[in-house]
Amino acid sequence: MSKAERKVIRIVNAHRQREGGGFVVRRPFPTTGLDAVDPFLLIDEMGPADYGPGEAVGAPDHPHRGFETVTYMLEGEFEHEDSAGHRGTLRPGDVQWMTAGAGIIHSEMPSAEIRERGGRVHGFQIWVNLPAADKMMRPRYQELDTEHIPTARSEDGLARVKVVAGEALGVRAAIDTLIPIVFQDWTLDPGADVSVNVPPEERVMVYVFGGRMQAGAGGDTITDGQLAMLGEGEALRLANGGREQARCLLLAGKPIGEPVARYGPFVMNTEAELRQAFDDFRSGKMGEITRQAQVG
Repeated sequence: MSKAERKVIRIVNAHRQREGGGFVVRRPFPTTGLDAVDPFLLIDEMGPADYGPGEAVGAPDHPHRGFETVTYMLEGEFEHEDSAGHRGTLRPGDVQWMTAGAGIIHSEMPSAEIRERGGRVHGFQIWVNLPAADKMMRPRYQELDTEHIPTARSEDGLARVKVVAGEALGVRAAIDTLIPIVFQDWTLDPGADVSVNVPPEERVMVYVFGGRMQAGAGGDTITDGQLAMLGEGEALRLANGGREQARCLLLAGKPIGEPVARYGPFVMNTEAELRQAFDDFRSGKMGEITRQAQVG
């Protein structure tokens, strides 16, 4: 018996806005008409932006509590550090899955070389909510370079996927998620036509960030900068009936179904918990980023 195919039920256009220290993002949600897609809280496509010397900006020291941030680089380099002592550099194809949990101070900036000499920056940051039972867990990191992110391709080679979270074409991700999550980077050459299994209890979205493609049982066309939300089913069709390569993120997750109290960098279940998060941040309970003094 063939699996029930999901249909596109809504297409949302991403809008551009400035975030952090002033960098430009394309954001399909949250917006006025779409606040969140449980369990996802935010999708930001950072750039693509070409910076001249001294122009590059990022997100300097800022707090998080109660959710996870996923940073996925496509071009350029980002340096990150936090109040728990983690430091590192994300390069093209790398992913950082940070569970903020009880609270952390975090900084993400274009690399020193890009800030000094200029360069191109392109990537994603996605926020994933946490259930109440995990909101105050100890912060943790999962960071994978591109060589350690599993990949797969269709039998004809026209569809290729990097499996950051979940499973596709028989390949399972190396990332461990607290709730069921799918996070996949698909590249579709002209003529590609592939079916992806997604558990029926998970909510599914496709965000196109290059070219145009078709999705769902009806073959609805989605273009660069559009997010398609899909209805119920067990399988999802992705295809490229055009003449140019297309690229998209496939995102899915099992809804948490809990109340959300949200303001800026904090996502809790009640207003009282939200006020406590601000109090803890102001009192220094989330720590601070310790940096070595510059010499000379």
